[in-house]
Amino acid sequence: MTNPTAPLPIIPGASETPAATAAARRTTGIAMAVASALAFSSSGPLVKPLLESGWSLGAALLVRIGVAALVLSPFLVRAVARERGFLRRHGVSLVAFGVMPVVGCQLFYFSAMQRMPVAVALLIQYLAPVLLVLWVWLTTRRRPSPTVVAGSAVAMVGLVLVVDVAGARFDFWGTVLALGAALCTCVYFVMAERTGDSLPPLVLAAGGMVVATTVIGVLLLTGLLPFSTAGVLADVVGMQLPPVVVLLWVGAATGTAYALGVSAVPRTGSRLASFIGLSEVLFALGFAWLLLAEAPAPVQFVGGALILVGVVLVRLDAERTAPSVRPSDRRTAAA
Repeated sequence: MTNPTAPLPIIPGASETPAATAAARRTTGIAMAVASALAFSSSGPLVKPLLESGWSLGAALLVRIGVAALVLSPFLVRAVARERGFLRRHGVSLVAFGVMPVVGCQLFYFSAMQRMPVAVALLIQYLAPVLLVLWVWLTTRRRPSPTVVAGSAVAMVGLVLVVDVAGARFDFWGTVLALGAALCTCVYFVMAERTGDSLPPLVLAAGGMVVATTVIGVLLLTGLLPFSTAGVLADVVGMQLPPVVVLLWVGAATGTAYALGVSAVPRTGSRLASFIGLSEVLFALGFAWLLLAEAPAPVQFVGGALILVGVVLVRLDAERTAPSVRPSDRRTAAA
């Protein structure tokens, strides 16, 4: 007689429990969200020399978002070719994503910058995670846990230290514009969280980029946004680079950032993803230090540490409130 042996799973990984699968999915989402923040943060320090050399914001945005649209367009083309009526069913979502999270966020933010210090505009825009916590509280009538409240408070204190708003002046309309950027950022996370099989995240990002490029082009053609370019070489890390090279890199980084970001949110949830997005400020400081020789102050390092502590607290709450695996699910997974 032969000793009975346990059956081997036909599909590798089939014996994994739903809880383990969910944890792995969340960990992948966190890594993607951090990579997205890293890619987003590289744009500012690279675009800044172009704006200082004579490029208008509208011209820089047109090239940046246009290149990002080209990078992501294959996903949109494939979805349209594979499914009839795709644009009819999801056109509104694509337009909304392009107008608000892409164009709206940037125009509101840069308009606020013209009326108030950059640090203050950045601080108000990154109130988005707190606004999302309040939104969930209002819509679900479930009070956020003490861990989330503590994480939000610690992260916001860290953000204040990082952006250094000491001595900044208040401007009402600048504040309104910056809050508009924060709301557009909230829309980004909410729409990304609701993607799925019918509207994949990468297709949403691709369609949004195409719509955003079109909107910016119309604003430039009508004169609502000024258009000007300059052939002056951009000074990046002591190297004189043609503006087109810089913008091509920035556009590719932007496309990658949106692709990773919208793919991360369904895995982590909009709340955790929004707090991880605060790391963009830290990466931006690092790139400014590396590329523009703008060394952060010691207090900014303290602020960065507090932001990370806040993100960890929110992450711990996400793990604590994750759906538990029912015994029947365990039996099914082990079968």
